[in-house]
Amino acid sequence: MKFQIGDRWLGKDQKPFIIAEMSGNHNHSLDRALAIVEAAAKAGADAVKLQTYTADTMTLDIEDGDFFIGDPNNLWKGTSLYKLYQEAYTPWEWHKPIFDKCKELGILAFSTPFDETAVEFLESLDVPAYKIASFENTDIQLIRRVARTGKPLIISTGMASISELDETVRAAREAGAINIVLLKCTSTYPADPHNTNLMTIPHMEQLFNCQVGISDHTMGIGVSVASVALGATVIEKHFTLCRADGGVDSAFSMEPDELAALVVESERAWQALGAITYGATDREKESVKHRRSLYISKDMKAGEILSKENIKAIRPGLGLPTKYLDELLGKRIRKDITRGTPVTWDLL
Repeated sequence: MKFQIGDRWLGKDQKPFIIAEMSGNHNHSLDRALAIVEAAAKAGADAVKLQTYTADTMTLDIEDGDFFIGDPNNLWKGTSLYKLYQEAYTPWEWHKPIFDKCKELGILAFSTPFDETAVEFLESLDVPAYKIASFENTDIQLIRRVARTGKPLIISTGMASISELDETVRAAREAGAINIVLLKCTSTYPADPHNTNLMTIPHMEQLFNCQVGISDHTMGIGVSVASVALGATVIEKHFTLCRADGGVDSAFSMEPDELAALVVESERAWQALGAITYGATDREKESVKHRRSLYISKDMKAGEILSKENIKAIRPGLGLPTKYLDELLGKRIRKDITRGTPVTWDLL
């Protein structure tokens, strides 16, 4: 299941592939968008991801009813869907300069298309991969169109049932997708670790026989790092220069220092997985001598009897293992021994 996006390999034998999701955090400034790319590259991310849509390709310009966000618990309450997407979208003419900046800095760039016109546009820019957002993971027509490009396909699984994911993965594969990554995702903003259910990751990997990862909307890096231990090969996090600057996604986005920490700690988690092993590793062999073992703790004369007064289990580990203490108690020694002598069988 190992494969490449651009010059990066994705797989269990590779460090986690880290995606910095820009979304609308550019705050309608191309200069800020380019600064976000620079910060992501400096932090060590593998890729920057955009979202490719317009308000008109996302929804209808209606201010009330189903098209107005009235839920008081919603991060974007008090506005219409149309106005939200107007605020959040990345102008299509910005894509090329953003992608060019990524190439200049040695970081990959791709995007999430939300309709077929976005796919056509992104194909003209020769993106190396595609991402499908959670809210579009049941849009079978879009899935098929993206899959027909033959490029790697990363799909967020937020809200999707097993049967829905089965339909999505089948449709993608039938349309030509070979390399697929499913990202465990909780579609709340921000997400609560209690509602993240990382144990789904290995189950999803086994069920759909593909690479898995996480699209993480929780705060901090703990959830993403933990996902690596469960098999995640890809981690996606929203990214901004500074949450205090505001923006549609800033409240649940990482800042540069946090992204840099995620890059380091997720790689450490991956390195720590290793293999099933027992006994001293090569690096531990020098430490074995510092185990406890049996030593003579008082000067003794030949013929004296070993007791708890003259033999002790102490460090270092150059004497007999401590498990032999009971067997040795009451035995006579055959020669004079000085305090600090490691106990060996030939002393008896």
